[in-house]
Amino acid sequence: MADQTIYDNLTMLGGATEQPASPEEAVLERVQNPQAGTDYCVRFVAPEFTSLCPITGQPDFAHLVIDYVPGDWLVESKSLKLFLTSFRNHGSFHEDCTVKVGKRIAETIDPKWLRIGGYWYPRGGIPIDVFYQTGPAPDGVWIPDQGVAPYRGRG
Repeated sequence: MADQTIYDNLTMLGGATEQPASPEEAVLERVQNPQAGTDYCVRFVAPEFTSLCPITGQPDFAHLVIDYVPGDWLVESKSLKLFLTSFRNHGSFHEDCTVKVGKRIAETIDPKWLRIGGYWYPRGGIPIDVFYQTGPAPDGVWIPDQGVAPYRGRG
C-alpha cells in the first residue's frame, strides 16, 4: 500500500467541493509522483471544454489534450477537472484559454515537459487550433500523437 502521507496536502479529493467561479479562483492541486525516477507521459483529455467569447458572451467549445512528462509532481485530476470547468463563465479568446491552462499546470507541477492542444470547434466557419508546449520532449519517452482530426467536420 502507498505511503498515505504523500496525499496529506490534498483538499478536494474524497470530499464535497464547490465549483470555482473563475480560473483565477480555482485551486490546482498536485501530488508527489511515486515514479519520479522514471520518465513517462501522462495524458488528460477534456473533450467538452467550454468558455465564453469575451466580446459576444457566446459559448465556445474545445477538445483539449494535455500531455506531460512529470518530474516530482503529478496533477491531481479532480482539481484539474474543477479548474477546467471554471472556464465555463470565463470570457477569453481561444488562444488565451489554451495557453492559460498549459501555463497554470506547468507552474503548479513543474513538469519535465508539457504540451497542450486546444482543438476549438468552428464558430463563423473557422476552427481555431492552439498549441503550446514548454520545450522539447525528453528523449526516450513515447509521446503519442494527440489523435484529434485537424477539423472535426471532416471524418
